[in-house]
This record gives sequence, C-alpha cells and structure tokens, in this order.
Amino acid sequence: MVAGTDEPAFLNDCPEVVRDFYRYWDGKRRGRPMPARADLDPGEIKSLLPNMMIVDVVPDERRFVYRLVGTMEVEVRGNDPTGKSVIEAAFPGSRERAAGNRVGAAANREGAVGNYERVVRERAPWRHDLHAESPDGRLIDDVVLFLPLSDDGETVNKIVVYSHQVRQY
Repeated sequence: MVAGTDEPAFLNDCPEVVRDFYRYWDGKRRGRPMPARADLDPGEIKSLLPNMMIVDVVPDERRFVYRLVGTMEVEVRGNDPTGKSVIEAAFPGSRERAAGNRVGAAANREGAVGNYERVVRERAPWRHDLHAESPDGRLIDDVVLFLPLSDDGETVNKIVVYSHQVRQY
C-alpha cells in the first residue's frame, strides 16, 4: 500500500491518470472486492475511454476475449481486436523487449494471457509495464493497469484494462 492511503504500492510511480483510473475503479467497489461492469459509467470517464479495454473471461479455450477496445488502443495496434481472443490478438505484430532481448510475438501473447490469468486467480488489480514495438515499428512504453470486475462479487467475469503510453519513440 502507498504510505498513508489504501492504494497499492504499485501506484507510487504511475502517471496521475493511471492513479485516477484506479481510484475510479476503487470507488465503484463500495466495500466489495471488485465492482461489476454495470457499476462503470462511460459518461463519468469520457477522457479515459480511448485508452481503455474490457475483456470478457469466458469458460472455453479462448479464455479471454476483447469486448471493448478504445480508439487509442486500436490506433497503436493497427487493428481492432474486438471479438477476438487475447491469445490470437494481443498486440499483433509487436515484440515485447525483455532485458534487452526481443521476444517473439507468441511469447508476447503468452505474457499477455498471464497478466489476465493473474487477475482472475488473485481477484486483485495488477500493473504491467509494457515495452513493445508497434506494428508500424514505433517503440512504445506503456503502464498497463488490469482491474477485475465481477457480477456476483466473487468470480472475475471481466477485466477492465487501462493502458497509458509513457513514451513513444
């Protein structure tokens, strides 16, 4: 936790807009472990929508499916993955950089699925710093926040994702 608050320590060095998105989600919990999708009101967060995604947790081999993808995410990816599974459409054409080494797109997709799996397993927020190459060759540094949603207050059935570009070069 951040000293003097109930916020997780991973927010310490996040851009303010990322902290604002977390606080919005947190405020919608109203004492529950996580809010429901119906608790989120797009009208309250209009300026954040371009960088937001909602991913369904589904009970089949697809596991995670993009339900809603903001316009900034579509632009950076070079396509709209709405309706596709994360395993087939996680930042296509990109190669995440790990410790100075380039990692293949398949490993990038497996890493993306791992982020979602963690949120489902722990029923808790997760931050991932992404260093990737976009399909058009730009290098992008993102702070990505994964936040669980639940219709019954117990089972994660959706994950809201907020991605903030820290740097593009």
